[in-house]
Amino acid sequence: MNELWRLSATEVAALVRSREVSASEVAASALQRLDAVNPLINAVVAHRPEWVMAQAAGVDQALARGEDPGPLAGVPVTTKINTDHAGYATTNGTRLQEDVIAKVSSPAVENLARAGAVLLGRSNSPTFALRWFTSNLVHGKTQNPRNAALTPGGSSGGGAAAVTAGIGCIGLGTDIGGSIRYPAYACGIHGLRPSFGRVPAFNAALPERPIGAQLMSATGPMARSVADLEAALMALSAPDVRDPWWVPAPLSGPEVPLRAAICLRPGGMAVSPEVEAAMLDAGRRLVDAGWTVEEIDDTPLIRDAAEVQERLWLGDGFAAFADAVARDGDPGAAAVVERVRHKVSAMPADVVNSSLVRRTTLMRQWRLFLARYPVLLLPVSGELPFPDGLDLQGEEGFARVWEAQLTMRALPAMGLPGLVVSTNLIDTVPVGVQIVASHFREDLCLLAGKAIEARGTPPSPIDPRLGQGASAALR
Repeated sequence: MNELWRLSATEVAALVRSREVSASEVAASALQRLDAVNPLINAVVAHRPEWVMAQAAGVDQALARGEDPGPLAGVPVTTKINTDHAGYATTNGTRLQEDVIAKVSSPAVENLARAGAVLLGRSNSPTFALRWFTSNLVHGKTQNPRNAALTPGGSSGGGAAAVTAGIGCIGLGTDIGGSIRYPAYACGIHGLRPSFGRVPAFNAALPERPIGAQLMSATGPMARSVADLEAALMALSAPDVRDPWWVPAPLSGPEVPLRAAICLRPGGMAVSPEVEAAMLDAGRRLVDAGWTVEEIDDTPLIRDAAEVQERLWLGDGFAAFADAVARDGDPGAAAVVERVRHKVSAMPADVVNSSLVRRTTLMRQWRLFLARYPVLLLPVSGELPFPDGLDLQGEEGFARVWEAQLTMRALPAMGLPGLVVSTNLIDTVPVGVQIVASHFREDLCLLAGKAIEARGTPPSPIDPRLGQGASAALR
């Protein structure tokens, strides 16, 4: 029973619901795993074992009464430090919010709990969720379990690292510029950014977000299997009246031809040979599964979409944001602010209004494109997962990161869903592919993702001590 932490979410829920194992046994195993490996990677930065066991006991008691505890019965899940989880601080990785204790949980966290999940603890994130690297002055730095020389990704790096190392089955993340998709890629697992409006979001402990962030941010899961992402999405997408942007869209849409496009260099971005090989491999996997795959030269105006994302993200309240970063003092966050300052200074006075108008045009073009190609394969990044701290290596390092993350930045501007599937390891370095579909067609992303996953994915969960050895070998 002490190996229950190895199981997938769907396996755990099936065993608990059939009462072959108890939720309490699963929770105890998860806590033992956390104690054993979290000191090596610093993925979970706050947890209360007594709360965990009390939640599990509640699931067991519901089953004993003949009640249905939910589809995620007993599944251990981590929640991100920028998302309200009642009783914990919503620190967002900044010293300015260490004392902001959530009185109520966010809709996504409540939806998981209502589905029977056991909330295991709080996963780490960079300060203000700003970077594709995970460290801050409140909780410290998170290590990539597969290779400590690499970033675990960001901003949901703690959640991805935890899932990879077997600390929980699902990691709850948020994504406004790749913050679910990139950590999944960097850690060699899978991550789903749902469509805007699919999963309700709201943090009562914090001020209302600017309109750009409201329209682009998405809350979603990271997991070791695509089936687990599908189960998590079903739970997460339940309605909540606190989010006026939530849409009651069905989880499955009309059948479409199994037709996909593959674009190796969207927007003319440079792509490493390893990334290109992984893309072509994913395309072959879809063909093997009966899909028609067509290689195309480019996508609709992806660089325009990335610019809209920058303007909506940075163009509203940048001065106050920069001041908060300065008061916090985190060098990583400060570096981001300094490197994007020139972009903000060049923005027009009507930046938000003009960007929202441009966003409408881009969404229309992408919907027309995705009506022709129901699924699109894109690079996750132009490079393999970055060396940790690359964005702090001067202007050149930051520019390299920014350009490689073109697809991470562009897709949120249009609220599109994106699924990252890890497909292989190059030595100890993960690689994978990004699957895009039209609004509220996560079902198509998942369908293609399962076909790609079935033909090989890196083993997980893993022992983080092997990743520390990989780091030493690289040095």
